[in-house]
Amino acid sequence: MTAQHPVAQISPLQPPRPRVAAARPAVAQGPARSPWHLRLSWLLVLLGGLLAYVATFVIMLVTGNPIMLPTVLLVGAATIPVTVLLLAQSTRSGPLVPARIVLVTAAASGLFGICAAGLEERIAGALFGRASILLVGVIEESAKLVVPLVVLALAHRVTRGGGLVIGIASATGFAVLETMGYGFGALLSKGGGLGALDATLVLRGVLVPAGHVAWTGAVCAALWFLRETSHRALGALAVAGALLGAIVLHTAWDASGGLAVHIVIALVSVGTLLTLVITSHRSFVRGDRTAAA
Repeated sequence: MTAQHPVAQISPLQPPRPRVAAARPAVAQGPARSPWHLRLSWLLVLLGGLLAYVATFVIMLVTGNPIMLPTVLLVGAATIPVTVLLLAQSTRSGPLVPARIVLVTAAASGLFGICAAGLEERIAGALFGRASILLVGVIEESAKLVVPLVVLALAHRVTRGGGLVIGIASATGFAVLETMGYGFGALLSKGGGLGALDATLVLRGVLVPAGHVAWTGAVCAALWFLRETSHRALGALAVAGALLGAIVLHTAWDASGGLAVHIVIALVSVGTLLTLVITSHRSFVRGDRTAAA
């Protein structure tokens, strides 16, 4: 007679054993995409700035209220440079450089650059007369590099690959204050007025990407490249070429009144700026993907 084994019974109070799910292979996730409103912040600023400029200018014109003048000057001078800065700063994976560093660079470089350049140009004018116009490019391009060099020395680790943005931020601060000064001068000049003010702000706003922003952005992109590359000779050559190119283009712009010369300089400058923006964005996104892999 065979022994009977008792059948195990499950108590109704005992919960059933959970099924063990088969382990699934981990799926590699790519870098998080930046929210659309941050990626398109440059477009929002451009449209909002243009509407704000028209509104404030019309209100000042209709009311005759001089208190509106600083607002008109600030909005008219800042809209295009800030738009270009945000375009360079905003990538699909997020900002290239921490916002606090961008803001500090723009403010500090604007204040220092406009004061240093104004003082040095005054001294050069007293020493060399009208020929001092040939030194304006050297003076202003050098003044706009002081704060970026400090940023490079103190905060390179958190701005790695962001030299273009730092340069554009520096140029933005300088260009905004300079344009406000030119606009105010046009308003007070003989034969000037609100029409001259408007023409000055619009013209200089449109030309900013072809001037200060492109030149200083290119030089700072080369400086960061020199700091980060293992090919020191190539990096030094890039810095020397970018700085010389910026000075030559700046000097040619100031010394020449010909429309054809200005068009050529604008095309070269804007083309260089767009190329650097696209290159820096691709490098940043590619590096982000590599880190997430």
